[in-house]
Amino acid sequence: MSSPTAFALSSPAFDEGGPIPRAATCDGADASPALDWAGAPAGSRSLALVVVDPDAHDFVHWVAFDLTGVPHGHLAAGLAADATVPGQGRNDFRKRGYGGPCPPSGQHRYRFTLYALDRPLFIGGTPSLSTVQAAMKGHILAQVTLNGTYRRS
Repeated sequence: MSSPTAFALSSPAFDEGGPIPRAATCDGADASPALDWAGAPAGSRSLALVVVDPDAHDFVHWVAFDLTGVPHGHLAAGLAADATVPGQGRNDFRKRGYGGPCPPSGQHRYRFTLYALDRPLFIGGTPSLSTVQAAMKGHILAQVTLNGTYRRS
């Protein structure tokens, strides 16, 4: 009998702990990077993604929710802010959707955290991170993190 695959998050655009490509930052196209996941636990009904900069007091770069809870999946690069699937929240740039790394100085770290949930969140509008976190409370089956860095030139 084979063991279940560990919940994992990766990107074809950057390696764990490596530099996020310019295209995914404010210095480039500011397009969200492609993401792949594997091993979402049994019972996952939806996924939520949160991207923060821990070096800037957890500045929110992206909140996406109600991704299909399939065990293995892919989120294509360049998800438009007006896309309706998955749902997207408000980032700390005060916009809907993805806002790429744009540190004021030095190198910053960026934490992409994917949550496997036992139900969809069914949140309307453009919720804040705190609204999404409140809806996730008690429904998180597992979470996984992918870290990247960016330094403006």
